[in-house]
Amino acid sequence: MSAPSQSTTVRTLLILSLLMAFGPLSTDLYLPALPTLARALRAGQDQMALTLSSYLIGFSFGQLLWGPIGDRYGRRAPVAAGLALFILGSAGCGAATTAWQLIGWRVVQSVGAAAGPVLARAMVRDLYEKERSAQMLSTLMTVMAIAPLAAPIIGGQILWLASWRAIFFTLCGLGFLALAALVALPETLAPSRRLRQPLRASLLDYVMLARDPRLMLYAATGGFFYAGIFAYIAASPFAYIDYFHVPPEMYGFVFALPILGIMAVNLANTRLVMRFGGDRLCRIGTATAALAGLVAAAETRGGFGGLIGLAAAMVVYGASSGFIVANSVAGALSAFPHRAGAASALVGSIHFGCGVLSAALTGALADGTPWPMTAIIAVGGVGSFVCARWIAPARGVATPVGDASPG
Repeated sequence: MSAPSQSTTVRTLLILSLLMAFGPLSTDLYLPALPTLARALRAGQDQMALTLSSYLIGFSFGQLLWGPIGDRYGRRAPVAAGLALFILGSAGCGAATTAWQLIGWRVVQSVGAAAGPVLARAMVRDLYEKERSAQMLSTLMTVMAIAPLAAPIIGGQILWLASWRAIFFTLCGLGFLALAALVALPETLAPSRRLRQPLRASLLDYVMLARDPRLMLYAATGGFFYAGIFAYIAASPFAYIDYFHVPPEMYGFVFALPILGIMAVNLANTRLVMRFGGDRLCRIGTATAALAGLVAAAETRGGFGGLIGLAAAMVVYGASSGFIVANSVAGALSAFPHRAGAASALVGSIHFGCGVLSAALTGALADGTPWPMTAIIAVGGVGSFVCARWIAPARGVATPVGDASPG
């Protein structure tokens, strides 16, 4: 495949970064408002955890929907449809008057938001081969990391200046901004490369993809890691604000510390992956995540370390994402270039499906301390490390069964 020009690459990466940012923006922007939301809607921490897990459910299944659609109809039109649905869901969240209304509109919001990340990853795979795509995904994630870095900080300021409803109406505005940016986004899947089979047959491709052990191990590596990440996202507002008494307007600054580590290691990954290979760096990242998760769990269980100890452990855990996510996604997609949309969707749904379980489990086990959160993070880190160690080295370059070129 021919590589795009430098100017096209920069423009495309910036737009794809915005599309990939809708996931963290939708989860992180409202985090400082969770305790306020619980009081305003007269809901408990378990229902507030459902506002996150319901989003992840919709996001997970939404990716399974958008992947085959993108393989059949191209990338741009499905992204536009997803953004329109995201705007509708965000407006519904802003107008909600009960916790259950908010939970329902979060599902609508998330199904729309899922189109951006799943098709952005597929676009990168359309343009680049495995190691180069891992390099580009790391670049993409470095730029995209500005979203989770800034989102809770901005969300805290919006809450201070206006209300929790304004946070969701801000997301509506970002959806319209992304729609406008699509004008400058090139279509990366030419009509000649699109799958011609009916959508129902494309959905059955997930069965074939799920039978590939390497793809599933790559997906599970990221899935366990995301279980830890979403336990942190779901419970850190209560751990930092209620347990450690961090002011809501300052929560974003503490929450964002791991994002700085993510950006730094993603940048390192862009420089190292072509030299050492994505699989080796992924194993290093998962070993680091496992160690950081175990340290965090020991700190909170033993009652030592305090706020600084927990924040430091989470910086290390978060930073390991730079070696885990891009390399595991690139590895999973590398064997299925003509089904990149479906493969990306399956991997993403597994990642966020694990997030659903961990967010719900974190809420169910909540005891007023950070211990349940860090216990799940430790399990996630260890599970990710075990899966990465099981990935066997690729043998040859044969195209997997069922991934023949369309024609």
